[in-house]
Amino acid sequence: MSGTATLLLRLAGPLQSWGVQSRFTIRDTAREPTKSGVIGLLCAALGRPRSESVDDLAALRMGVRVDAEGILAREYQTVGGGSWPGRETYGVASAGNKPPLTQPTVRYYLAQAVFLVGLEGDPTLLQRLAAALRQPQWQLYLGRKSYVPAEPVLYPDQPVRNQRLEEALRSVPWPVSDTVPRRLREQPPEFVRVVLEEPDVARAERAQLDQPVGAAFRDRSFTLRGIRTEFWRLGETVPKREDRPCS
Repeated sequence: MSGTATLLLRLAGPLQSWGVQSRFTIRDTAREPTKSGVIGLLCAALGRPRSESVDDLAALRMGVRVDAEGILAREYQTVGGGSWPGRETYGVASAGNKPPLTQPTVRYYLAQAVFLVGLEGDPTLLQRLAAALRQPQWQLYLGRKSYVPAEPVLYPDQPVRNQRLEEALRSVPWPVSDTVPRRLREQPPEFVRVVLEEPDVARAERAQLDQPVGAAFRDRSFTLRGIRTEFWRLGETVPKREDRPCS
């Protein structure tokens, strides 16, 4: 293949979480996958360690079609407390050589969300990524290691398409996954929300801090990425899949 192509991913699972501004005790989630989170998923498929550069992956242009918005929920957790094998106590370190503390945290996640993700760029790289997603080196997860995909991440029908990003996202019938909740399949929405990367941040509708920069992914350094939101009409702009019994 030559020119520009698009790789299609299907991100569907009972739980997903895509942090953007998570700090300390509050772990947030965006309402759709972040670019840094998707790049992390690709690195897991490739078996690429954090010490290696992700410049080639960061250069891909990303778009997300939201087939099921999901339910925003939160949970209360504690970190530390009690004992750990080989250690007297387990907890969060604090200043002044104090004993490790039990730290309460609040974590947000999306339940029953389904996304079609497109990555536009060099066809050779996309073919390599598709091969890695078919046989991933490390576990794939949807933002957090405990949130595993309900279906294969690689879109099953021609995942690498010789199309631009928008065209590829439009070409896949809605819904992309059978895990879309029954209520949505019985009464499909009129529109689906689409979040597209805008290369010129100054011209973007808004910016999000999820574009990896730096020599290695482990540096956890990010810059702003321009994005814009569109709403595509089902049945016209986006084809619908043939009716089938709800499972």
